[in-house]
Amino acid sequence: MGFIDKVKNRLQMARGRAKQDVGDAADDPGLEAEGRGDRVEGAARQTGEQAKDAGKNIGDAFRR
Repeated sequence: MGFIDKVKNRLQMARGRAKQDVGDAADDPGLEAEGRGDRVEGAARQTGEQAKDAGKNIGDAFRR
């Protein structure tokens, strides 16, 4: 399920960027902040996925 989670995280970051841009264009600081929050949340989840992958790779290296 790692690949699906990574795609979802990327989509969340893209949605956040879109909200942030729309909020900036419409001069809506609330929407802009919501978009920024979505981007940060997606990036944090993406970092978690990368950490899980790194841990798995290290575990695989010791098994060999």
